[in-house]
Amino acid sequence: MVATMASNLVFSQTLRVADAVNRNPLPFATVTTPQGTLTTNRAGVVDLSQLHDTDSVFVSMLGYSIYRGSFHDLRGQEFFVLLNPSQILLDEVVVSASRWAQSRRELSQRVTIIPANEIALQNVQTSADLIGQSGEVFIQKSQQGGGSPMIRGFATNRVLISVDGVRMNTAIFRGGNVQNIISIDPQSVESAEVLFGPGSVMYGSDAIGGVMLFQTLEPRLVQQGVEVKGKASTRFSSANQELTTHLDVGVAGKKWASLTSFSFNRFGDLRMGSYGPKEYLRPYYVVRADSVDRVVTNPDPLVQTPSGYSQQNLMQKFVYQPTERLKLEYGIYYSTTTNYSRYDRLLRLKSKLPRSAEWYYGPQDWMMQRVALHHQGNNPIYDEMRLTAAYQRFEESRHDRNFNKSALYHRVEEVDAYSLNADFIKHHGDRAKLFYGLEIVFNDVTSTGTDEDIKKGKVVPGPARYPASNWGSYAAFGGYQYRLVTNTLLHAGLRYNYYSLDATFDTTLFALPFNTASLGQGALTGNLGLTQNLTKSFLFMANLSSAFRSPNVDDIGKVFDSEPGSVVVPNPDLKAEYAYNAEAGFSKTWGRSLKIDLTGYYTYLQNALVRRNFQLNGADSILYEGEMSRVQAIQNAASATVYGVQAAVELNLGSGFSVLGNLTWQKGDEELDDGTTSPLRHAAPLFGMGRLRYTNQQVTLELNTHFSDAVNFDQMPQEEKGKDYMYAIDSDGNPYSPAWYTLNFKTMVRVNSSLNFSGGVENIFDKRYRPYSSGLVAPGRNFVFSLQYSF
Repeated sequence: MVATMASNLVFSQTLRVADAVNRNPLPFATVTTPQGTLTTNRAGVVDLSQLHDTDSVFVSMLGYSIYRGSFHDLRGQEFFVLLNPSQILLDEVVVSASRWAQSRRELSQRVTIIPANEIALQNVQTSADLIGQSGEVFIQKSQQGGGSPMIRGFATNRVLISVDGVRMNTAIFRGGNVQNIISIDPQSVESAEVLFGPGSVMYGSDAIGGVMLFQTLEPRLVQQGVEVKGKASTRFSSANQELTTHLDVGVAGKKWASLTSFSFNRFGDLRMGSYGPKEYLRPYYVVRADSVDRVVTNPDPLVQTPSGYSQQNLMQKFVYQPTERLKLEYGIYYSTTTNYSRYDRLLRLKSKLPRSAEWYYGPQDWMMQRVALHHQGNNPIYDEMRLTAAYQRFEESRHDRNFNKSALYHRVEEVDAYSLNADFIKHHGDRAKLFYGLEIVFNDVTSTGTDEDIKKGKVVPGPARYPASNWGSYAAFGGYQYRLVTNTLLHAGLRYNYYSLDATFDTTLFALPFNTASLGQGALTGNLGLTQNLTKSFLFMANLSSAFRSPNVDDIGKVFDSEPGSVVVPNPDLKAEYAYNAEAGFSKTWGRSLKIDLTGYYTYLQNALVRRNFQLNGADSILYEGEMSRVQAIQNAASATVYGVQAAVELNLGSGFSVLGNLTWQKGDEELDDGTTSPLRHAAPLFGMGRLRYTNQQVTLELNTHFSDAVNFDQMPQEEKGKDYMYAIDSDGNPYSPAWYTLNFKTMVRVNSSLNFSGGVENIFDKRYRPYSSGLVAPGRNFVFSLQYSF
């Protein structure tokens, strides 16, 4: 048999389905018999009592080999099936496309899935690293406490993050790089998905380049009694002297369950590689002694001082399921960091001295409370319904002081984010499905500023980064899937979104020509897709879609220094930007040995919200934080295009060996003020990943490489050319981003049913490299050791 079976203490006609490698339950596995088809619940359990004895039972799970047997076989093994993971399949379960679980064969957009076993093997430090390890998303880092995903030429407030179905993007997500993704604890992530291309129909504003969905650990119900399960783990990494500890404990009954997860991370200053551009070295840093800032020699220029920080994450979930059709969930999530330096800002020079003596982010705090109700209705309105209400609180701050200046500037932002989602799915026979829903999102933004004289100990009010603001989004959306013929599906979706913003400006410190700003506009987006299963081994897909991003508080009301010598000021005269996308692709398998994926796309961004020169009260420059600065503002002043190709190859060599390769190429251009074009900042160079893996029941071994092409000076975006402190210098004295690659080894050993060891060596050749647009140099040779104990 393709799958193996094991005995279990539960003796009934309740079937349990689990992963043969790690024994984790498999939700949404399909059990097919001549009498009908059933699906396992989130605990990997399904009731077979209504089915009669049959000689034909199939248990399948997308991404796993199929089990084939009889009802008699199941009864003899006490209804417990273990499925073996299979790399070479066209079928996988995805949630991102429609907000409901469905087969990848039904999708007309590209989706990448990062399952639990892959998360366990890669064993990353942050959730940004988790997405980046896929080899299909480029990660930018300005500091170690960072990670800004770039997807199809877009990033930050043009890509969307969702955690357990709740939108994480807020009204202060900026066009510059953001690091909110690190608030998601990778130790508590059960699976992740990346939906490439526009996702506004299902997810609203910001979903232009793509959508990243994180599904965290869930409480599991049991059929009888009370069960306690959990795992404890610890990890050490040499490149930054990382020490991570994690504990999660689940307590389960038949109708209720809870899960508690806690993680602590300590990251020291990050050490870069020994071999690479000398411009990346850190030869000095600033200390303050005797009330004077001093430049001191770094005893080890490979250590990026200061870049260390610590982080804590806590998650508590409860589930109550009074009936088979009704389930209630409650979860609270909390993440906080210590202060961490904005490393790239500390590299800037002025008159051959450091421009900044200190520039750091205060603790990044995120708290979410989430309540969800799941109901299987099987009525004329819906087959399944999910109501999700959430409250999130975000706090972040910026603190900076120029070299040998006494003024320390503090800017603190808080966002209270409320959301309500109602999602429904209704099947119309065997040929059609309707996905539809309603969404309400409301953000309340509070921003304060103070200026501290560190010599005199005096604190006075300073300009806030944002006005006191409210941002709202109210939407109705739907998607329809219709099977034209046996092998052809048609997809159509539509969303109407009304968004509003009200802001009140404090003009005490800055004389603005307005005191308030208000906007209320509608946005209509849609998609049309075709999926054709030409054979069981060949899948073709095509899609036309649109997306939008509404102006947020960061666009309309921001006051901050964007770069040396310039300052961004508010501009209330904005409207939404729109993206229009066309893509087509195919997946082809040859038996269970080879699979090729290829997708091509083209995206046009209209009325792009970009930073351009501006005037304030008739002046093109103002005095800001003691320096005469050019006035700029966010404006609907450009268009942009991005086109590219994404490719993947999977090869099953047999005897546990497999090969995987991913490659992404894209080209983006943005319109400038004078009508010329410049390369789009967030269009990453050619990049990808390749790996050779061996797996059996006890051991997984992997040798992989990650790589990126160069960005020469003439290929660099206009705004990047002025950041010579971040880049290597070419023979003409111009900044550029060199090509790089790393070779990495990873292993996971299952010592016994309770104890796992994982480890490896990253960047074996100790390369010194800095990913494009990043301020932080990547880790040098890094030894990783981890132990996990399950109970």
